[in-house]
Amino acid sequence: MTATGAMIETIGYAATSPEAPLGPFSFARREPGPTDVRIDILFCGVCHSDLHTARGEWPGTVYPCVPGHEIIGRVAETGTSVKGFKRGDLVGVGCMVDSCQHCASCAEGLEQYCENGMTGTYNSPDKHTGGVTYGGYSKEIVVEQKFVLRISDKLDPAAAAPLLCAGITTWSPLRHWKVGKGTKVGVVGLGGLGHMGIKLAHALGAHVVLFTTSPSKTADALALGADEVVISKDAAAMAARAGSLDFILDTVAAPHDLDPFLVALKRDGVMTLVGAPAEPHPSPGVFNLIMKRRSLAGSLIGGIAETQELLDFCAKHNIVSEIETIPIDRINEAYDRMLKSDVRYRFVIDMKSLPKTV
Repeated sequence: MTATGAMIETIGYAATSPEAPLGPFSFARREPGPTDVRIDILFCGVCHSDLHTARGEWPGTVYPCVPGHEIIGRVAETGTSVKGFKRGDLVGVGCMVDSCQHCASCAEGLEQYCENGMTGTYNSPDKHTGGVTYGGYSKEIVVEQKFVLRISDKLDPAAAAPLLCAGITTWSPLRHWKVGKGTKVGVVGLGGLGHMGIKLAHALGAHVVLFTTSPSKTADALALGADEVVISKDAAAMAARAGSLDFILDTVAAPHDLDPFLVALKRDGVMTLVGAPAEPHPSPGVFNLIMKRRSLAGSLIGGIAETQELLDFCAKHNIVSEIETIPIDRINEAYDRMLKSDVRYRFVIDMKSLPKTV
Protein backbone atom coordinates (compact mmCIF):
# COMPACT_ATOMS: atom_id res chain seq x y z
CA MET A 1 0.00 0.00 0.00
CA THR A 2 1.45 3.35 -1.04
CA ALA A 3 0.29 6.55 0.61
CA THR A 4 -1.03 9.36 -1.59
CA GLY A 5 -1.34 12.01 1.13
CA ALA A 6 0.85 14.98 1.86
CA MET A 7 4.40 14.48 3.07
CA ILE A 8 6.50 16.30 5.65
CA GLU A 9 9.82 17.66 4.43
CA THR A 10 12.57 16.99 6.97
CA ILE A 11 16.31 16.57 7.31
CA GLY A 12 18.68 13.90 8.50
CA TYR A 13 22.11 12.39 7.97
CA ALA A 14 22.52 9.70 5.33
CA ALA A 15 25.06 7.46 3.66
CA THR A 16 24.78 7.71 -0.13
CA SER A 17 27.11 4.77 -0.91
CA PRO A 18 29.21 2.22 1.00
CA GLU A 19 32.29 4.43 0.68
CA ALA A 20 30.71 7.84 1.23
CA PRO A 21 30.79 9.48 4.67
CA LEU A 22 27.41 10.26 6.16
CA GLY A 23 26.23 13.79 5.51
CA PRO A 24 23.16 16.05 5.56
CA PHE A 25 20.19 14.71 3.59
CA SER A 26 16.76 16.17 2.85
CA PHE A 27 13.84 13.76 2.58
CA ALA A 28 10.14 13.36 3.35
CA ARG A 29 8.17 11.63 6.11
CA ARG A 30 4.52 10.69 5.74
CA GLU A 31 1.88 12.87 7.35
CA PRO A 32 0.56 11.10 10.48
CA GLY A 33 -2.42 8.84 9.84
CA PRO A 34 -5.15 8.09 12.39
CA THR A 35 -2.97 5.68 14.43
CA ASP A 36 0.38 7.41 13.91
CA VAL A 37 2.56 9.40 16.29
CA ARG A 38 4.93 12.12 15.03
CA ILE A 39 7.99 12.45 17.26
CA ASP A 40 10.54 15.24 17.46
CA ILE A 41 13.82 13.36 17.98
CA LEU A 42 16.03 14.51 20.86
CA PHE A 43 18.67 11.77 20.91
CA CYS A 44 19.62 8.75 18.82
CA GLY A 45 22.04 6.04 19.88
CA VAL A 46 24.69 4.72 17.51
CA CYS A 47 24.69 0.94 17.02
CA HIS A 48 27.18 -1.34 15.25
CA SER A 49 24.25 -2.28 12.99
CA ASP A 50 24.19 1.32 11.76
CA LEU A 51 27.83 1.07 10.70
CA HIS A 52 27.44 -2.35 9.06
CA THR A 53 24.39 -1.15 7.10
CA ALA A 54 25.69 2.28 6.11
CA ARG A 55 29.00 0.84 4.89
CA GLY A 56 27.34 -2.01 2.98
CA GLU A 57 28.93 -4.72 5.14
CA TRP A 58 25.58 -6.47 5.43
CA PRO A 59 23.72 -7.28 2.21
CA GLY A 60 20.70 -5.31 1.06
CA THR A 61 21.48 -1.69 1.93
CA VAL A 62 19.36 0.72 -0.12
CA TYR A 63 20.99 4.13 -0.58
CA PRO A 64 20.56 6.82 0.53
CA CYS A 65 20.41 5.20 3.98
CA VAL A 66 19.45 7.12 7.14
CA PRO A 67 20.47 4.86 10.06
CA GLY A 68 19.39 4.99 13.70
CA HIS A 69 17.11 2.78 15.80
CA GLU A 70 17.75 3.93 19.37
CA ILE A 71 15.44 6.92 19.33
CA ILE A 72 14.29 9.15 22.18
CA GLY A 73 12.02 12.11 21.52
CA ARG A 74 8.88 13.98 22.45
CA VAL A 75 5.48 13.55 20.86
CA ALA A 76 4.80 16.44 18.49
CA GLU A 77 1.50 15.25 17.00
CA THR A 78 -0.89 12.31 17.28
CA GLY A 79 -3.38 10.83 14.88
CA THR A 80 -7.10 11.00 15.56
CA SER A 81 -7.32 7.40 16.84
CA VAL A 82 -4.16 7.40 18.99
CA LYS A 83 -4.69 6.46 22.62
CA GLY A 84 -2.10 6.56 25.38
CA PHE A 85 0.15 9.26 23.92
CA LYS A 86 -0.20 13.02 23.88
CA ARG A 87 1.84 15.99 22.74
CA GLY A 88 4.94 16.47 24.92
CA ASP A 89 5.22 12.86 26.13
CA LEU A 90 8.74 11.45 26.32
CA VAL A 91 8.80 8.37 24.09
CA GLY A 92 11.12 5.93 22.39
CA VAL A 93 11.33 4.00 19.13
CA GLY A 94 13.53 0.94 18.79
CA CYS A 95 14.49 -1.38 15.98
CA MET A 96 10.99 -1.93 14.55
CA VAL A 97 8.27 0.40 13.33
CA ASP A 98 5.74 -2.17 12.07
CA SER A 99 4.91 -5.86 11.61
CA CYS A 100 2.04 -7.83 10.11
CA GLN A 101 0.20 -7.96 13.47
CA HIS A 102 -1.61 -11.21 12.64
CA CYS A 103 0.94 -14.08 12.51
CA ALA A 104 1.62 -16.36 15.48
CA SER A 105 4.73 -14.45 16.57
CA CYS A 106 2.99 -11.08 16.45
CA ALA A 107 0.04 -12.54 18.39
CA GLU A 108 2.48 -13.61 21.11
CA GLY A 109 4.04 -10.14 21.31
CA LEU A 110 7.21 -11.26 19.53
CA GLU A 111 6.99 -8.88 16.61
CA GLN A 112 10.73 -9.12 15.97
CA TYR A 113 10.11 -12.66 14.68
CA CYS A 114 7.12 -11.66 12.51
CA GLU A 115 6.61 -14.48 10.04
CA ASN A 116 5.77 -12.00 7.29
CA GLY A 117 8.78 -9.81 8.08
CA MET A 118 8.87 -7.00 10.61
CA THR A 119 9.53 -3.50 9.31
CA GLY A 120 12.89 -2.24 10.52
CA THR A 121 13.20 1.38 11.61
CA TYR A 122 15.55 1.97 8.69
CA ASN A 123 16.46 0.24 5.40
CA SER A 124 13.22 -1.79 5.30
CA PRO A 125 10.45 -1.70 2.68
CA ASP A 126 8.01 1.01 3.78
CA LYS A 127 4.43 -0.03 3.04
CA HIS A 128 3.22 3.55 3.61
CA THR A 129 5.43 5.27 1.03
CA GLY A 130 6.50 2.44 -1.26
CA GLY A 131 10.15 3.30 -0.59
CA VAL A 132 12.36 2.36 2.33
CA THR A 133 12.23 3.41 5.96
CA TYR A 134 14.53 6.13 7.24
CA GLY A 135 15.85 5.99 10.79
CA GLY A 136 16.60 8.19 13.73
CA TYR A 137 19.58 10.22 12.50
CA SER A 138 16.94 12.82 11.68
CA LYS A 139 14.83 15.67 12.97
CA GLU A 140 11.59 13.70 13.35
CA ILE A 141 9.91 10.38 12.70
CA VAL A 142 6.34 9.14 12.20
CA VAL A 143 5.54 5.77 13.76
CA GLU A 144 2.48 3.55 14.24
CA GLN A 145 1.38 3.90 17.89
CA LYS A 146 1.84 0.19 18.68
CA PHE A 147 5.58 0.62 18.10
CA VAL A 148 6.00 3.72 20.27
CA LEU A 149 7.31 3.16 23.81
CA ARG A 150 6.81 5.15 26.99
CA ILE A 151 9.97 6.56 28.58
CA SER A 152 9.94 7.49 32.27
CA ASP A 153 10.98 11.03 33.13
CA LYS A 154 13.12 9.37 35.84
CA LEU A 155 15.57 8.30 33.13
CA ASP A 156 18.14 10.58 31.54
CA PRO A 157 16.84 10.67 27.95
CA ALA A 158 20.25 10.61 26.26
CA ALA A 159 21.48 7.66 28.33
CA ALA A 160 18.16 5.85 27.86
CA ALA A 161 18.46 5.85 24.05
CA PRO A 162 20.65 2.69 23.81
CA LEU A 163 18.11 0.78 25.90
CA LEU A 164 16.03 0.62 22.71
CA CYS A 165 18.56 -1.75 21.09
CA ALA A 166 21.53 -2.63 23.30
CA GLY A 167 19.24 -2.88 26.31
CA ILE A 168 16.46 -5.00 24.81
CA THR A 169 18.92 -7.19 22.89
CA THR A 170 20.38 -8.33 26.22
CA TRP A 171 17.17 -8.19 28.27
CA SER A 172 15.14 -10.48 26.02
CA PRO A 173 17.43 -13.55 26.30
CA LEU A 174 18.03 -12.96 30.01
CA ARG A 175 14.26 -13.07 30.56
CA HIS A 176 13.58 -15.90 28.10
CA TRP A 177 16.10 -18.18 29.80
CA LYS A 178 14.87 -17.10 33.25
CA VAL A 179 18.01 -15.50 34.60
CA GLY A 180 17.59 -14.39 38.21
CA LYS A 181 18.63 -15.09 41.78
CA GLY A 182 20.68 -18.24 42.06
CA THR A 183 21.75 -18.10 38.41
CA LYS A 184 25.40 -17.90 37.39
CA VAL A 185 25.71 -15.91 34.19
CA GLY A 186 28.65 -15.27 31.90
CA VAL A 187 28.81 -12.19 29.66
CA VAL A 188 31.31 -12.33 26.80
CA GLY A 189 32.63 -8.93 25.76
CA LEU A 190 32.39 -5.51 27.38
CA GLY A 191 31.04 -3.11 24.79
CA GLY A 192 27.67 -1.54 24.04
CA LEU A 193 25.81 -4.82 24.48
CA GLY A 194 28.06 -6.37 27.11
CA HIS A 195 27.89 -3.50 29.56
CA MET A 196 24.08 -3.60 29.42
CA GLY A 197 24.15 -7.39 29.88
CA ILE A 198 26.17 -6.96 33.08
CA LYS A 199 23.92 -4.23 34.47
CA LEU A 200 20.70 -6.10 33.74
CA ALA A 201 21.86 -9.56 34.88
CA HIS A 202 23.16 -8.01 38.11
CA ALA A 203 19.86 -6.17 38.69
CA LEU A 204 17.97 -9.45 38.12
CA GLY A 205 19.97 -10.95 40.98
CA ALA A 206 22.38 -13.20 39.05
CA HIS A 207 26.03 -13.85 39.84
CA VAL A 208 27.78 -12.27 36.84
CA VAL A 209 31.12 -13.29 35.31
CA LEU A 210 32.57 -11.10 32.55
CA PHE A 211 34.81 -12.73 29.94
CA THR A 212 37.07 -10.22 28.20
CA THR A 213 40.34 -10.20 26.27
CA SER A 214 41.23 -6.82 27.85
CA PRO A 215 42.60 -6.81 31.42
CA SER A 216 42.17 -3.02 31.38
CA LYS A 217 38.39 -3.48 31.49
CA THR A 218 38.40 -5.29 34.84
CA ALA A 219 37.72 -2.23 37.01
CA ASP A 220 34.90 -1.05 34.75
CA ALA A 221 33.26 -4.46 34.72
CA LEU A 222 33.26 -4.70 38.52
CA ALA A 223 31.86 -1.16 38.80
CA LEU A 224 29.06 -2.07 36.38
CA GLY A 225 28.01 -5.05 38.50
CA ALA A 226 30.18 -8.02 37.53
CA ASP A 227 31.15 -10.30 40.41
CA GLU A 228 34.16 -11.78 38.61
CA VAL A 229 36.27 -10.99 35.57
CA VAL A 230 38.00 -13.69 33.55
CA ILE A 231 40.61 -12.88 30.90
CA SER A 232 39.54 -15.20 28.12
CA LYS A 233 43.05 -15.39 26.61
CA ASP A 234 44.22 -17.05 29.86
CA ALA A 235 43.74 -20.78 29.21
CA ALA A 236 44.18 -21.70 32.87
CA ALA A 237 41.61 -19.15 34.00
CA MET A 238 39.15 -20.44 31.40
CA ALA A 239 39.74 -24.05 32.39
CA ALA A 240 39.01 -23.15 36.01
CA ARG A 241 35.49 -22.05 34.99
CA ALA A 242 34.61 -25.35 33.26
CA GLY A 243 31.08 -26.51 34.08
CA SER A 244 30.32 -23.53 36.31
CA LEU A 245 27.74 -21.38 34.51
CA ASP A 246 24.02 -21.73 33.86
CA PHE A 247 23.84 -19.22 31.04
CA ILE A 248 26.24 -17.28 28.81
CA LEU A 249 25.38 -14.16 26.82
CA ASP A 250 27.89 -13.71 23.99
CA THR A 251 27.82 -10.09 22.82
CA VAL A 252 30.95 -10.04 20.66
CA ALA A 253 30.40 -8.87 17.07
CA ALA A 254 33.57 -10.46 15.68
CA PRO A 255 34.29 -14.09 14.77
CA HIS A 256 35.85 -16.05 17.65
CA ASP A 257 36.19 -19.56 19.06
CA LEU A 258 33.03 -20.49 20.94
CA ASP A 259 34.33 -23.74 22.43
CA PRO A 260 36.08 -22.35 25.54
CA PHE A 261 32.83 -20.67 26.54
CA LEU A 262 30.65 -23.70 25.83
CA VAL A 263 32.93 -25.70 28.15
CA ALA A 264 32.20 -23.19 30.92
CA LEU A 265 28.51 -24.17 30.88
CA LYS A 266 27.00 -26.66 33.30
CA ARG A 267 24.98 -29.60 32.05
CA ASP A 268 21.88 -28.19 30.29
CA GLY A 269 23.46 -24.73 30.18
CA VAL A 270 22.66 -22.34 27.35
CA MET A 271 24.93 -19.99 25.43
CA THR A 272 23.09 -17.34 23.45
CA LEU A 273 24.63 -15.28 20.67
CA VAL A 274 23.48 -11.68 20.32
CA GLY A 275 26.56 -10.18 18.64
CA ALA A 276 26.30 -10.28 14.84
CA PRO A 277 29.73 -10.54 13.17
CA ALA A 278 30.14 -9.79 9.48
CA GLU A 279 31.92 -13.17 9.07
CA PRO A 280 30.85 -16.51 10.65
CA HIS A 281 32.26 -17.87 13.89
CA PRO A 282 34.42 -21.00 13.55
CA SER A 283 32.12 -24.01 13.92
CA PRO A 284 32.06 -25.22 17.54
CA GLY A 285 32.97 -28.78 18.49
CA VAL A 286 29.93 -31.04 18.66
CA PHE A 287 31.15 -33.03 21.67
CA ASN A 288 31.14 -29.94 23.89
CA LEU A 289 27.40 -29.80 23.23
CA ILE A 290 26.34 -33.42 23.32
CA MET A 291 28.35 -34.56 26.34
CA LYS A 292 26.59 -32.10 28.67
CA ARG A 293 23.34 -31.52 26.75
CA ARG A 294 24.39 -27.90 26.30
CA SER A 295 22.56 -25.58 23.91
CA LEU A 296 23.86 -22.93 21.54
CA ALA A 297 21.17 -20.39 20.71
CA GLY A 298 20.56 -16.96 19.25
CA SER A 299 18.26 -14.07 20.08
CA LEU A 300 17.04 -11.02 18.17
CA ILE A 301 16.18 -7.75 19.95
CA GLY A 302 12.79 -8.13 21.69
CA GLY A 303 9.07 -7.61 21.24
CA ILE A 304 7.29 -4.36 22.02
CA ALA A 305 5.77 -5.62 25.29
CA GLU A 306 9.09 -6.88 26.63
CA THR A 307 10.82 -3.67 25.51
CA GLN A 308 8.31 -1.70 27.58
CA GLU A 309 8.94 -4.15 30.44
CA LEU A 310 12.67 -3.42 30.14
CA LEU A 311 12.14 0.34 30.13
CA ASP A 312 9.93 0.15 33.22
CA PHE A 313 12.47 -2.12 34.96
CA CYS A 314 15.26 0.34 34.15
CA ALA A 315 13.22 3.25 35.52
CA LYS A 316 12.59 1.31 38.75
CA HIS A 317 16.25 0.33 39.16
CA ASN A 318 17.79 3.53 37.73
CA ILE A 319 19.58 1.71 34.91
CA VAL A 320 20.78 3.52 31.79
CA SER A 321 23.65 3.06 29.36
CA GLU A 322 27.11 4.51 29.80
CA ILE A 323 27.35 6.98 26.93
CA GLU A 324 29.40 9.58 25.13
CA THR A 325 27.20 12.26 23.56
CA ILE A 326 28.30 13.61 20.17
CA PRO A 327 27.09 16.18 17.64
CA ILE A 328 25.84 14.73 14.37
CA ASP A 329 28.79 16.08 12.38
CA ARG A 330 31.08 13.71 14.31
CA ILE A 331 29.21 10.55 13.29
CA ASN A 332 31.86 9.40 10.80
CA GLU A 333 34.56 9.82 13.43
CA ALA A 334 32.35 7.88 15.86
CA TYR A 335 32.06 4.99 13.37
CA ASP A 336 35.85 4.83 13.06
CA ARG A 337 36.23 4.90 16.84
CA MET A 338 33.63 2.14 17.23
CA LEU A 339 35.74 -0.11 15.03
CA LYS A 340 38.59 0.42 17.50
CA SER A 341 36.29 -0.13 20.52
CA ASP A 342 37.14 3.45 21.49
CA VAL A 343 33.91 4.28 23.31
CA ARG A 344 32.60 3.71 26.83
CA TYR A 345 30.19 2.23 25.91
CA ARG A 346 27.74 3.77 23.45
CA PHE A 347 27.72 6.90 21.32
CA VAL A 348 24.52 8.94 21.39
CA ILE A 349 23.82 11.78 18.95
CA ASP A 350 22.36 14.99 20.34
CA MET A 351 19.93 15.90 17.56
CA LYS A 352 20.01 19.59 18.47
CA SER A 353 23.24 19.55 16.45
CA LEU A 354 21.41 18.64 13.23
CA PRO A 355 21.70 21.46 10.64
CA LYS A 356 18.49 23.33 9.82
CA THR A 357 19.03 22.98 6.06
CA VAL A 358 21.12 20.84 3.71
